Amino acid sequence: MKKSTVLAGLCAAFCLTMGTGTAHATNSRPAATTISTPDSVDRFLAAKMQQLRIPGLQLAVIHHGKIVKLQSYGLANVQDSVPVTSRTVFPLNSITKAFTGVAVLQLVEAGKLKLTDPIGQYLPGLPAAWHPVTIRQLLAHSSGIPNILPDDEQVSENEQQKAWAAIQAQPMDFKPGEKFSYNQTNYLLLGKLIDQLSGQPFTQVIEQKQLWAVGMPHSKFGDAHSVTAHAARGYSFLHAVDGELRRGKELRNVFEVFAPLLYTAAGLNSTAADMAQWVLALQQGKLLRPASLSTLWTPVLLNNGQTAGFSRQLNGYAAGWPTVGRAEHRAVAAVGGGRSAVFVYPEDDLAVVVLTNLLGANPDRFVDEIASFYVRDMRLAAGFGLPPQLRTLHNELRQRGFENALPLVRQQQKQNAAYKLPEDAVNAWGYSLLRQQQAQQALEIFKLNVSLYPTSANAYDSLAETYQEMGNKVLAVKNYRQVLKLDPSSRNAAEQLKKLQ
Repeated sequence: MKKSTVLAGLCAAFCLTMGTGTAHATNSRPAATTISTPDSVDRFLAAKMQQLRIPGLQLAVIHHGKIVKLQSYGLANVQDSVPVTSRTVFPLNSITKAFTGVAVLQLVEAGKLKLTDPIGQYLPGLPAAWHPVTIRQLLAHSSGIPNILPDDEQVSENEQQKAWAAIQAQPMDFKPGEKFSYNQTNYLLLGKLIDQLSGQPFTQVIEQKQLWAVGMPHSKFGDAHSVTAHAARGYSFLHAVDGELRRGKELRNVFEVFAPLLYTAAGLNSTAADMAQWVLALQQGKLLRPASLSTLWTPVLLNNGQTAGFSRQLNGYAAGWPTVGRAEHRAVAAVGGGRSAVFVYPEDDLAVVVLTNLLGANPDRFVDEIASFYVRDMRLAAGFGLPPQLRTLHNELRQRGFENALPLVRQQQKQNAAYKLPEDAVNAWGYSLLRQQQAQQALEIFKLNVSLYPTSANAYDSLAETYQEMGNKVLAVKNYRQVLKLDPSSRNAAEQLKKLQ
């Protein structure tokens, strides 16, 4: 079953636009545009944009305290063939929450609040059940307060005020700190908190203490109703089918509108160049002291002492920043709208900014690959990101051939009865190989998973899907039928069989 983006259709029309940025090292914005020869990063992104059908993209890489790459690619406006340039402005969507996190930590540094304080201490007019929720729990989406925007629904400002009144009459979703649940109400409340403690609207606070303080001339609050110079158009291949989002072939326009009281959650627009300056300011202590920066990027623990987040990769959440907790090359990763990402690798003194205009591009899934051009140990080809046991097997298969996966695993099982490969980890490994355009190797891994877990409909679904992508209809049909034997309710298998037969 599809756990991440699989092989996407290729679209050669979305070409690489060169000469719109700079590739030299600098810690300030370049005075003039320089034309650069495409390097390995450019070639990687050209292929990735073609694979995922991304119209336009901006990239910034910050390494060892300098902007070492700033580049623009593709089209900001497909209808009129307007190229992306260094001045093209992209919606940041939920990356805005990272700015809100900084604003809250600035209030902490000013002595105006503590993260352990209950929100009721500052906003006594809230429902009584909300009062004990701490500022830290609001920042980390573990409050239990009901969500004002279920399923990311967008509504007008007038409708938002009605929703705000209605949400206060609802019961808590769960006990504060019990679990992670992404929730826009949390950041609405943080906006109200910033308003009250600063004595001015939170948008002005963020503008003055971050955008203007850093020097981010192209960054501003707004949405689809705003007239923004050099704004990129938004696009998507997703469309609703029976209440579910499905990827289609037709590129569609996306218009996003957010009520001003939710601008702390998703209201900022920026460029990769501006975002690079902001990351540098954070790293250099211009916005927060080192201790506060550490707090900003430390994932919040739930009541059970564990962290939780969006996915296996984004497995924690700090103060407005999702976190990537792992043994090697940990990261903090602000993500927004399924289209943009800012990854900071503290131990590697590296940061990568990717802004796109495609909903569903999900650059958080390939930012590590960009980082690997600067930190060689992060290469996916070397098995980076896999659990230690799988990484060892991966490297051995690179030497012996992936067709030897099952014999090698059976050999290990004979030698060690406790040897076990988790089904979901093997499945994720297969999809990682697919994203690297290694379909045959991925096929062998999915075949391995089916052999290890012969009663798993999910394992057969992944195998069938890969056969289908590779054009082998006979084996795709065979394995989709097996999915339905194991799970008769599988809608995906039934739909794919209709297409194939």
